[in-house]
Amino acid sequence: MQALWLENQHVTFCEDLPVPVPPPGEALLKVRLAGICSTDLEMVKGYYPFTGVMGHEFVGEVIKVNTPEGSQHPLLGKRVVGEINAVCGVCKTCRAGRPTHCENRTTLGISNRSGVFAGFTTLPLENLHRVPDSVSGEAAVFTEPLAAALEITEQIKINPTDRVLLIGAGRLGLLIAQVLALTGCDLQVVVRHEFQRQILGEWAIKTLPENEIEERQMDVVVEATGSEAGLNMARRAIRPRGTVVLKSTYKGDVRFNFSSFVVDEITLVGSRCGPFPPALRLLENRQVDPLPLIARRYPLSQAIEALDYAARPGVLKVLLEPADT
Repeated sequence: MQALWLENQHVTFCEDLPVPVPPPGEALLKVRLAGICSTDLEMVKGYYPFTGVMGHEFVGEVIKVNTPEGSQHPLLGKRVVGEINAVCGVCKTCRAGRPTHCENRTTLGISNRSGVFAGFTTLPLENLHRVPDSVSGEAAVFTEPLAAALEITEQIKINPTDRVLLIGAGRLGLLIAQVLALTGCDLQVVVRHEFQRQILGEWAIKTLPENEIEERQMDVVVEATGSEAGLNMARRAIRPRGTVVLKSTYKGDVRFNFSSFVVDEITLVGSRCGPFPPALRLLENRQVDPLPLIARRYPLSQAIEALDYAARPGVLKVLLEPADT
């Protein structure tokens, strides 16, 4: 099969990798569409050591199931999306109900598990969720980042009376903005580009430039830039006893004075993967529209060119489409 291989911060397009064989309890999936996210781009730069097929955002079709029921499995032949963490189910963390932090987990295209920038991939059946017939493949490929956006509202309660600031209106930030808007809160989004303002304006979401952020006025700030500058903006904007949600990972060490977090009793929340079923419901009910985020679509054979394009400043979601073989 064709695939994009990452090794020692170098990407190679391969024409003849073997199709993976699903182990017991897993399914073989034909990848129909895959999305390039900021994590993929950072991994090429060395954010996390990984050797293998890249990619974790996808929509695919179940073509083989390695279970006793085999060809009778209800997901066979169906369109699915998949949670990226494959867990053991028996460690202390899993038994405590925190499977996304499984001590033995593998992570699709990120840690010890081949990803989806390929013709085929495998995942445990328990990770798979059927895509409703009314949801297009282009929308379904956003399920994983949309679920990550929803994790914010799983972790903290956002009231309609809350003043909420979102810093970062990129690939993930624009999904977060739509999710936060559904809470009815007084939401503002910091933007740097006119196209971001236009997209958010079409969704009736208020925007502002960095130099208009009010200091110490926000009940909740979501930092989605993964930058030291974004973290400093969040600190300036949050009120005493407010909550700052960190929605992006930070490459390397960040120099920051946390004393003021202590003095003002700020709650700091790290936020990562989220729930798939409500993400699919939002897509099915047209409550979130990810399609304006699609910047360009490439065949998998042009994956290296697609990565280069996705890395340009201001580019939103780039999709990869494997050949139909």
